[in-house]
Amino acid sequence: MKAVIFDMDGVIVNSEPLWAQAEMEVFSALGVQLRPDLTQLTKNMTTAEVTDFWFKRFPWQHRNFKKVEMDVVLRVIELIKEEDCIIPGIKNFINRLSQKGRKIALATNSPYEVIPVVLEKAGIAQKVCAITSADMVERGKPEPDVYLKSIKKLNLLSSECLAVEDSVSGIMAARKAGLKVAGFSNSGLNKIEHLSDFVLHSFHETDLSELHF
Repeated sequence: MKAVIFDMDGVIVNSEPLWAQAEMEVFSALGVQLRPDLTQLTKNMTTAEVTDFWFKRFPWQHRNFKKVEMDVVLRVIELIKEEDCIIPGIKNFINRLSQKGRKIALATNSPYEVIPVVLEKAGIAQKVCAITSADMVERGKPEPDVYLKSIKKLNLLSSECLAVEDSVSGIMAARKAGLKVAGFSNSGLNKIEHLSDFVLHSFHETDLSELHF
């Protein structure tokens, strides 16, 4: 393995509750009724897909679609800056990989605007040499586009890269791109373990040799 490609939400930053809060604030103000059974369906969507999802069910007026999407993104950025939301141990884990000469990349469904904020807060901005967000490709996860573009940016083969993912859709995307996957499951949930080549429960004590490094 010559590179590790990290997902961002749930792997570098615990952002799921922040996205949920931002979406609740922005969409509720437009008259959207965010029922739990429906919000469950939007968890792994891109921000554009989420905005489209709610607009089709509760169409609003007098508010530009792109502006609503950006309102959600900007609110998430505010919350990331305010909250203690970086996944414990991620900075040291990435530093250890970098010291071993592994390239570090990022492949995420989040919009690009959020990425520099997260990387800066996590203290890893200088370590990441390739960034791919869903708004840079035609299709977000679970399709493989973000991973295929990341591999191309790294000038490597899929067999030379390992993905670190915490969701089923992310693992599916990585697998479709031909990558091996380390499933990050710090919550203790095992829903992704059977889909992963390796399992990481914590970034603190992980032996890199377990990842064939």
